Amino acid sequence: MDTSSYIVPLAFWTVLISELVGDKSIYTLTSLTLRFRAGSVFLAFAVASGAKMLVAVILGSAVIRFQSHLTYAVSGVAFFISAALIWTEEPELIGDDQPQPSSSPRGILACFASFFFTEWGDPGQISAAALVLKSHMMLGTWLGGTLAIMTKGAVAMAIGMRIRDRLRPRTLRLLASASCFILGMLAFGESLFT
Repeated sequence: MDTSSYIVPLAFWTVLISELVGDKSIYTLTSLTLRFRAGSVFLAFAVASGAKMLVAVILGSAVIRFQSHLTYAVSGVAFFISAALIWTEEPELIGDDQPQPSSSPRGILACFASFFFTEWGDPGQISAAALVLKSHMMLGTWLGGTLAIMTKGAVAMAIGMRIRDRLRPRTLRLLASASCFILGMLAFGESLFT
């Protein structure tokens, strides 16, 4: 059987399983959805994830070497900046003091940075890079990998939106900021102990 006929579903399955097992962005997505409009979060996530998957596909085996102390430190800084941006972004209120999820440029920037500047050399990228090395099918691998990441993102966002509907604006802001801060601490911890 020709590799090109099954590369998209193979890349989808491989990257999805890798992302679900070993990736922190699912927590980032859930926490950002607590604070920002789902469309803004998903757009930022889609652009950042598609770009990162493209890098993984183009660089192939070189992406495996991205896992270093420096990438963990950059991830930590990006998470801390996101936590600060989320904390300082005041929600608009609509009727009965209900929060209107933000879609401000700062919020979109915080979402994009939370995904693009973190988790380089993660299991999904490494799986995609390995698949490109084996199949030499860049477009199909990129498409399947990006669709897998989007699927994971949609599930995480659905969870975040369910939580958002049940909590007050200040609590949401605190949870989203704290989540990014904790992920930043974990990233710095990984840079120290690996």
